Amino acid sequence: MRMKAFVAGIGMTRFGKHLETGLKALGAEAVRAALADAGLGARDLEAAYVANAMAGMITGQECVRGQVILRSIGIGRIPVINVENACGSGSSAFHQACAMVSTGCYDVVLVLGIEKLNHPDKQRTFAALAGGMDVEEMQAALARFHADHPVDEAGVEGAKRSVAMDFYASVARAHMRDYGTTLTQLAGVSAKNSFHGSLNPRAQFREVMTIEEVLAAPMIDEPLTRPMCSPIADGAAAVIVVSERKARTLGLENPVRVAACVLHSGWDHDESDLGSASLCAQEAYTEAGIGPKDLSVAEVHDASAIAELLAYESLGICAKGGGGRLIDEGVTRLGGRLPVNTSGGLLRKGHPVGATGAAQIVELTEQLQGRCDKRQVEGAKIALAHNGGGVVGGEAASMCVTILAR
Repeated sequence: MRMKAFVAGIGMTRFGKHLETGLKALGAEAVRAALADAGLGARDLEAAYVANAMAGMITGQECVRGQVILRSIGIGRIPVINVENACGSGSSAFHQACAMVSTGCYDVVLVLGIEKLNHPDKQRTFAALAGGMDVEEMQAALARFHADHPVDEAGVEGAKRSVAMDFYASVARAHMRDYGTTLTQLAGVSAKNSFHGSLNPRAQFREVMTIEEVLAAPMIDEPLTRPMCSPIADGAAAVIVVSERKARTLGLENPVRVAACVLHSGWDHDESDLGSASLCAQEAYTEAGIGPKDLSVAEVHDASAIAELLAYESLGICAKGGGGRLIDEGVTRLGGRLPVNTSGGLLRKGHPVGATGAAQIVELTEQLQGRCDKRQVEGAKIALAHNGGGVVGGEAASMCVTILAR
């Protein structure tokens, strides 16, 4: 559908390890900041979409997560819709909020993405992350693996990492075999994002890493070293979405318009067919009336280094197999033709699953409004967010591409 929605305000916590901070406190910080940024109060909200994927397993809070979090800051009575869509939860909530204001159902809607992934028992976190896949298929695959490997070797699988990294590692090996992508190019993604993250005060990791340091880091699953894998994080991000009518009433200065927001699910299809990311991108470009060459800045779902390269290809920024060359040429680094993941991306900003999609909107809104200080992309006019969640049939279970315009 054609969106007629605007971003009126944004707020975000620092992403990181917040073992002593609960969901309510994290949510309150982000929501209050977004309301203040929009110049609105809690009473102005007409509905809320709250994205969270894993609180049930990590904190025990199920079913009414949004209502519980918002009640703690005096927000109630309005419709509160809880959105769970794996790592794509935040963008799915944003999509729904934009759709509702575009159709005239509401004028002011809150989007809150929030997650606590850190837990004293890391196995609980890994188990929660594994739930973003078809568990029956995964159990069958593990059974086949155990049948072909000694018990001591099989026992290592998934014990010290998310099973998602095993998936990305296999994708990386295939990409290297089929297109000649190199270890140096994979490490270059992480090094680039570490530089960007060093300029972001809300990023989980702010140390700059060289390609050599990335390659020398502990191996998680060949060929992915630790900095090539997104870290576990806690955090929250909030966005106030308003209708075209409300935007005029508020007299927004430097408004950010939602030019397109397209959401699809993964499905079984032929290899020759478009995947979910490419399908979302094509529809979003058409809806916004632009192409990839018109983009000023992008935030993509770099859950691993290889995932960022695949995003370049899916979004039409380069041809299939050409992602590594963009790293070599500095195209996606600050100062390049199309800076990608100026926030530091998931690799350095962190990846609190339910908050990730909303955090991308926060970063891109600030870029379009010239509020990013040392990581600002000069003259940014059009921004793209690419956020995927879960895995089904070898691709993202949920995929959302959003285009914002100044």
